[in-house]
Amino acid sequence: MISTQSTSEPTEEYNRRILNISEDLLDGFHEHPFQEISRQCGLELDFVIQRIQKMLAAGTIRRVRQTLLATKLAHGCLAAWQVPSSKLQSAFRFMVDNDPFSGHVVIRSTDKNFQGAQFNLWTTLKVPQGESLEEHALTLQKLVGARTFHLMPAKGIFTLGVGHMRRRKLSPSAKQDEPATMVTTNQVDLSELEWRVLLAIREEFSLEEINSHPWEQRAKNARIPFDEFLRHAKNLDQKGTIGRFATFLEHTKPSAKGEKVTRYNALFHWAVPKGSEQRAGSEIARHLCLTHCYWREGGPQFGNANIMGVVHGCDQDRIFAQKSAIDGHLKKSGIPLHYTNVFWGGKSEIKPSEISPNIYQQWKMDYAALK
Repeated sequence: MISTQSTSEPTEEYNRRILNISEDLLDGFHEHPFQEISRQCGLELDFVIQRIQKMLAAGTIRRVRQTLLATKLAHGCLAAWQVPSSKLQSAFRFMVDNDPFSGHVVIRSTDKNFQGAQFNLWTTLKVPQGESLEEHALTLQKLVGARTFHLMPAKGIFTLGVGHMRRRKLSPSAKQDEPATMVTTNQVDLSELEWRVLLAIREEFSLEEINSHPWEQRAKNARIPFDEFLRHAKNLDQKGTIGRFATFLEHTKPSAKGEKVTRYNALFHWAVPKGSEQRAGSEIARHLCLTHCYWREGGPQFGNANIMGVVHGCDQDRIFAQKSAIDGHLKKSGIPLHYTNVFWGGKSEIKPSEISPNIYQQWKMDYAALK
C-alpha cells in the first residue's frame, strides 16, 4: 500500500504518474473516468481519487471536468484585440470576470518589427448557434475600449490537449509516426434533452463528486434516469461533441512551494501556400510539444498566417528548439514557409467558454444598456 499522506505538488512521483494520464489522455466520455485513470497509471483507485482530491483542494489542479468539443456546438474563434496600454489591464479583467463567452484570456507580445505586434490581448471567443461572433466582439470592443479586433475562426483542428507534465521530458523533435488527422468544425444540432445532458456533463467536479460513480448525481440533477443519461452521453460522444475527461493544472500561478508547472506560453504562426493548409497542419501537429494546433486565417494583419499552434514550457530556449524542429520538418516535407512568428504569453487566465443559449440571452440583456 502507498501512503496518501504526501505532497500535493505536481512533480511528486505518484502525482506525476496520475497527471501524465489525467491531464489529456482520456478522450471521449467514460462512464467510470477515475477507474480508467487508475488503470492507465497503474495505481489503486482509492489512492488516485484521494490524490486528485488533494491536488484540487490545494489548487494544484484548478478544475476537473468533462470537456466538450465546443466547435461542434457553438460559433467560435480566436480573437486578437488592440487595446490602449492605459486600458489593457481593465480590459483583461473584464474579459475574465464579466464575459463568460471569452475563454483563454492572454496578454501577448512579439517583436515590434513583426506584423500584428499592436494586438496585445488575445482571447478565445464562443457564442451559441444562431448568434453572431462579430456582434459580440463589437459589444466587447465598446465595453473595454479596444481600438480594433480581428476574429479568426478555426477551419480545422489538428491537435487539442494539454499534458504539461508528460511533455516536460520530450525531445524537441519528438513527433508521431503519422501525420495528425484534421477534425472539421461542422456543427451539430441537439435536442432539448441532449442539451440538458450535455450541460450536466460539462460542469466542474466538486471534491465530493470525485468518486467511483461520478455521473449518478449529475443524472439526478438533470432529472433523467441514470441509464437514459448514460445512453445520451454515449450518443453525444458518437456525434463528436465530447472532448476529453481532464484534470486541469494551475499552470500560470505558482504552487504552494512556489513552483510553476509552465513558465512560457508561445503562440506560433506559420503562413504556408494556399491549398496546403491541411497537409501543413497535419505535419506540424505531428510534433508532440504542441498542445493546440488549428487552421486559422490570420489575414494581412498577421502576415497571412494560416496555421497556428501553442506550446507551453519551462525553458524558453527549449521552446525555440521545438519551433526550429517544426520549421525544419516543414522544409523536409517540401512545404514552403512564407512567414512565421511567435507571440509570447504574459498575464493569463484560463476558463471554459460558456455555450448555453439561455445564459447568452441573459448576458445580452445585462449589457445592452452599457454598449
